[in-house]
Amino acid sequence: MRRGIIIDTGPLVALLNKRDSWHEWVKQEVAQVKPPLLTCESVISEACFLLKNLHNGQESVIYLLNNGTIQISFRLNEEAASIQELSRRYQSVPMSLADACIVRMAELYPQSMVLTLDSDFTIYRKNRNQEIPLIMPPS
Repeated sequence: MRRGIIIDTGPLVALLNKRDSWHEWVKQEVAQVKPPLLTCESVISEACFLLKNLHNGQESVIYLLNNGTIQISFRLNEEAASIQELSRRYQSVPMSLADACIVRMAELYPQSMVLTLDSDFTIYRKNRNQEIPLIMPPS
């Protein structure tokens, strides 16, 4: 089983929305992970917004937090300077707040992998020049 997996918004939404085209793939990947999946509040906020029209969508996100499947392992107020630097560095992409937080988490948790559907993570680098280990669907 994999440990120290950081989950991005796309896979979290796909996990909870059975009609999402990536639902089955994400479900299989998450089944190989020893909880908790690590994330940040920005991902939780984005997921709740995207799932707002799905029956029990937002409630399901909060349930995963309550039962320990997902853990918020990031404090934006302590990492604001690093987030600002990442946002500047990738302003041409552009980088969302959630993406910046996940890149910073990958720096803070050096053995982690990022579960994402977002190809921008193939561009982003942790610690300025290191590829971020990714779990992504085959292209």
